[in-house]
Amino acid sequence: MITANPPEHLTRLERFGFEVRQVRIGRNLTQSQLATGVGYSVAYVSRVETGAVMPSLKFAQGCDLVLGTHGIFERLRERIEKGDHPSWFAPYADLEKDATSILDYSTSLIMGMLQTPQYAESIFRARHPRESDHEIKGRVEARIQRRMVMQRKDPPLLWVILHENCLRAHIGGLGVMRDQIAHLISQAQSPHVMLQVLPIRAGAPPATESFTVLRFKGRSDIVYVDSTFTGQVIESTSTVEDAKETYDRLRAAALNPDESIALMQSTIKEFEK
Repeated sequence: MITANPPEHLTRLERFGFEVRQVRIGRNLTQSQLATGVGYSVAYVSRVETGAVMPSLKFAQGCDLVLGTHGIFERLRERIEKGDHPSWFAPYADLEKDATSILDYSTSLIMGMLQTPQYAESIFRARHPRESDHEIKGRVEARIQRRMVMQRKDPPLLWVILHENCLRAHIGGLGVMRDQIAHLISQAQSPHVMLQVLPIRAGAPPATESFTVLRFKGRSDIVYVDSTFTGQVIESTSTVEDAKETYDRLRAAALNPDESIALMQSTIKEFEK
């Protein structure tokens, strides 16, 4: 059984690891014995217990079996996946996990899945200035967890078009923006990520608001649009088709991937001054 409450400042991952360690010790098991029981290495158990890695579903289920916790760790893991998303964002977050393609257009802020923790924290602190450090930390963690979809065995194609304004805004200061753009350049090297920049010189863009199209195998595609205060999943066939056509025009107007990386490499130098 769990013998103590986790400290308040812990992230969800750290809390999961804390509970695993508490129950393991309560059962008089070593990390090696737990590792053998769940079929993972001692190093993996250690990383989970320190909150350094997202536990796999198999690991959580193995802990419940070996430690006799009757599904507690599987449910804790599910809560980590859901994170601290706003209620209106949750339907999209669930759909995003099953998409075969994610087509995103961002007008002023880099999409959540490609944000660094420092960049995300700067955004949340600006939007929620009265929240505690712990609350902000939870929001950042939930956003970063969205990256897990790209770690699937069959990750979706993530196609992102960023308006150049996303690269010019000073979010969090020079160092944060430098690291954020460097992260974008790094992510663009993945065969599962296509990144284009719509330059300011392209003139009036085909769309003035951010939106995301999710494509699926076995179900209809959807489009998601949001604002500062709310978001909406739209399944209307006509609206989804309009969004796809608009996205095609955005792709045509944007720089090609190599040109986009070159622009980002040029922009990053401006944040080194």
